Amino acid sequence: MTDKKYTEEQERIARFAKAMGHPARMAILQFLIQQKSCFFGDIHDELPIAKATVSQHLKELKEAGLIQGEIEPPKVKYCIHKENWALAQKMFTDFFGQPICKKKGCC
Repeated sequence: MTDKKYTEEQERIARFAKAMGHPARMAILQFLIQQKSCFFGDIHDELPIAKATVSQHLKELKEAGLIQGEIEPPKVKYCIHKENWALAQKMFTDFFGQPICKKKGCC
């Protein structure tokens, strides 16, 4: 058994990627990017899925830190978590900006 561990950065970028790994979540993020804030019902009206499913996707995005929510009784308001959004943007840019192996014999 190995004691090797993933870096905190690897864990974080994987969590962001997992949260974005569903088309409904991408649709939610794209919708929220265009809004100052948004109520749950507004999000549900934009997606062709059940309210319970929208809630589950919002939960995943919130747990990953990509969105944040506030309760304004009787509604819940969501928006992009700006600091984590900027972090995710930087992490993905850095990751995809790495040079690919240029040695002979690489894929």
